[in-house]
Amino acid sequence: MNTAFDKENLRKALIQQQNEINDYTIYKTLALFQKDENNKNIFEKIAKEEKYHYDFWVKITNKQMEAQKFLVWWFVFLVKVFGTSFALKSLEKREAGAEEFYKELFEIYPESQRIYNQETQHEHELIGMLNDKKLLYAGAIVLGMNDALVELTGTLSGIALAFDKSLVVGLTGLIMGIAASLSMAGSAYFEAKENPNETIKPLTYSLYTGVSYILTTAILVVPFFIFETMAYSLIMMFICALLAIVSYNFYISVAKDLNFTTRVLQMSAITFGVAIISFIIGYLVKYYFGIEI
Repeated sequence: MNTAFDKENLRKALIQQQNEINDYTIYKTLALFQKDENNKNIFEKIAKEEKYHYDFWVKITNKQMEAQKFLVWWFVFLVKVFGTSFALKSLEKREAGAEEFYKELFEIYPESQRIYNQETQHEHELIGMLNDKKLLYAGAIVLGMNDALVELTGTLSGIALAFDKSLVVGLTGLIMGIAASLSMAGSAYFEAKENPNETIKPLTYSLYTGVSYILTTAILVVPFFIFETMAYSLIMMFICALLAIVSYNFYISVAKDLNFTTRVLQMSAITFGVAIISFIIGYLVKYYFGIEI
């Protein structure tokens, strides 16, 4: 180990060395499971770079390390469930602090500048070249989820004041949601057929749209089956809608490098704006027509 390294820098070096062997093992494992030849080559290329980074730290710390198996399989799981873009960009964001540490070493270890450039530029470019099937269908998820959020929060808010029983509101919303999800899936199928794309299958696109719609519907109507009081049901519905908006936009902002706050505010403004207008309409209907069920 270089004597210029104090205890604090050695601690940082060991942390980074552990990260590099973890990353090397993650990319190497993903390459073994990958059927897409383009992705396989990219994983192997990044794995080779991560191994080079690890070897750099070994020369400084004079220590060998093994990958943390739980962490490796956790990221393999994320790739399988949420797609390569989300999982690997989450992995790379973990190295933000390490980039500054590499910059501190430029004068002591000139080789660190090459690693810094790979970490900040090359690997991000390579990850951007990956074929991510799950991300390809993000548009279908947006179509189904956003439509369900806007339509169902608006509809449920409107009929909540016209009806006095939360169970009736929940059943009405569920029936409407199922019918609308089938309609949306059909529309999405024909949309994909009319705009042919070699990477997107119309049937899969329609399934993503319909499933995301029905799942969002289920999330929104559940409170009406749990609470008898209409006010509690509505409050929980809005909380569930907000959680759905935050969760989805967190995923898409990481996967596509988009602004999380802006997207959440835009989606929330549209969803809750429609709900408020519908709530007012429901109040007027109840006030002038006296409808109570």
